[in-house]
Amino acid sequence: MLGAMSKPPPPAPAVPADAVPAVPAVPDGAAVSDMPAAPLPAEPSFLDKIMEQNPYFSAGAGLMGLGVALTALRTAGKLGATAARRRMLITLEMTSKDKSYPWFLEWMAAQSAHAREVPPSDRGLLGALRGRVTQLPSHELAVETNVKQHENGSSDAVFNLVPGPGTHYFSYMGHWFQVRRERDSKLMDLHSGTPWETLTLTGLSSSRTVLPSLLDEARALAERGSVGKTVVYTAWGVDWRPFGKPRSRREMGSVVLAEGVAERIERDIRAFLARGKWYAERGIPYRRGYMLYGPPGSGKTSFIQALAGSIGYNICLMNLAERGLTDDKLNHLLGLVPDRSIILLEDVDSAFTRRVQTSEDGYKSSVTFSGLLNALDGVASSEERIIFMTTNHAERLDPALIRPGRVDMKEVLDDAHGEQACRLYTKFYGHRVGENAPEDGQSPDPLLRSEHLSEDEISALGKQVGEVVDRARAEGRNVSMASLQGHFIRSGARESVAGVDALCVARA
Repeated sequence: MLGAMSKPPPPAPAVPADAVPAVPAVPDGAAVSDMPAAPLPAEPSFLDKIMEQNPYFSAGAGLMGLGVALTALRTAGKLGATAARRRMLITLEMTSKDKSYPWFLEWMAAQSAHAREVPPSDRGLLGALRGRVTQLPSHELAVETNVKQHENGSSDAVFNLVPGPGTHYFSYMGHWFQVRRERDSKLMDLHSGTPWETLTLTGLSSSRTVLPSLLDEARALAERGSVGKTVVYTAWGVDWRPFGKPRSRREMGSVVLAEGVAERIERDIRAFLARGKWYAERGIPYRRGYMLYGPPGSGKTSFIQALAGSIGYNICLMNLAERGLTDDKLNHLLGLVPDRSIILLEDVDSAFTRRVQTSEDGYKSSVTFSGLLNALDGVASSEERIIFMTTNHAERLDPALIRPGRVDMKEVLDDAHGEQACRLYTKFYGHRVGENAPEDGQSPDPLLRSEHLSEDEISALGKQVGEVVDRARAEGRNVSMASLQGHFIRSGARESVAGVDALCVARA
């Protein structure tokens, strides 16, 4: 029965021939034990097991998790880099509206000029590592052109290469900085039409202590060209900007006024500058106004320029008849006057008589008389201010404009008097202190090479000029100091005496 129930075992499944590993043939005469053992299959790694045997990973969740992990690592790296940057680096930003912006650009240009003076072998990165240069060569440059116009019509141009928009590197006191100059063409200054720019300095945190010294050095370098000179500012939009290059200070003795006038004005303004605390203790606005009036050519503007140089002040020149000038703009400009500056309002009598439409552009000026009065001493008027006003016709001015508080001192600068003409003649043709009279043909002045005059002769001729001027004034004929000066410039010492009387004319 057992035999009937037993069944033969099923046949073994057929194995493909290519699935059976090939057994290497044993060479003749070699023992089986001498053959190398077959290599065992490699154990799968943990990552392989997850990717091949995990159904969730195969469905995509694993890939999503891997992406999240990589994103987290990337974010952590950015945060770590930002944190390290904040702790290890320092940045300083300067905008084109800040005063230090042009100072620093000029300083960078000076460093570039210094780097070009060293031998070529000491330039570049090797020269910087050796300490021979303090700035790496820059490939992004911009040009600033300064043009000087001469009286004969010719001109000279000076081209300054400054760092242009881009990245630059320099070292200062052993600290390296990266400078990035960026220009935004979408943002424009509506008054000047220039694009908005920024300078960003980046250095190590340990470089923070040298930044004030760097800015001070840049300012000192920029102001070096104006030391001992007078800077003339003009209104440009709502800002004051230097007009041309700084001018050499004019000596007080170069402007010949009536006896005692120049000394009286200078003494008054120096007393005002020395009494700032006195004004503050008594609650008086610390302002001073001066009115100089007289015929054209009497030296009003020239004297103000000489006075500014004498007290070490600059000049802010404002034209009240300027097209587009409004009350608000005038008040804003007078409140932002640069330090140690005299405000000069020329020809104030014509500021309100010229308000006529000249073309389709509009009116010359929109400044009202009340707006000028409020700007001079209104509630919003600034402190620590010196204003000089000039006019050729004082009788046209409203009494409200020249009342005390707005104009504290009035001086007339009239046509030439005899003693003025005499002093001007002696100044032109006299010899300097300690200088002997030049021999014939030895004078550096071509007008004097044929004249050999002693001091006594020059003094006698000067008195003759004074007598001619006084006699003409008695007859109702006058001559301006500007006319006399021009006559003396183009004439010799003796020749000029004979032509003075012809310059004196009767004024209408």
